[in-house]
Amino acid sequence: MITQKELRISTQGRGTYDLSRQVQDVVAASGIKTGLCNVFVRHTSASLMLCENADPAVMQDLETFMSQLVPDGDPMFTHTDEGPDDMPAHVRSILTQSALNLPVVDGLCALGTWQGIFLWEHRYAAHTRKILLTISGE
Repeated sequence: MITQKELRISTQGRGTYDLSRQVQDVVAASGIKTGLCNVFVRHTSASLMLCENADPAVMQDLETFMSQLVPDGDPMFTHTDEGPDDMPAHVRSILTQSALNLPVVDGLCALGTWQGIFLWEHRYAAHTRKILLTISGE
């Protein structure tokens, strides 16, 4: 059995957004007890991550690290059609992940105790992001 559902996530700009509950709800509603859940972001300036969900300092540290690795407004970038965060957002999404594959066990994604599923918005402006979930199994 295979089922798909698209989530629409409204962001308030750069930062991380916990999708864990929404993804788990879709998996539970699918009726699939054992299988895989593919989570795919349909954008080139946002990404996905499986990360610690307990201490918000982790998200801040990741953002600090990424801002030093790929700074906004760096003069080496020529693609600035949508502003100084345009090309850095694309680089950030390439360096991270556009898809996650998670095992489904007993009707839910088998996340570890401190794991959460996050959308990482790389643009400063608010966006509505589309996340496609494909759940397969039995």
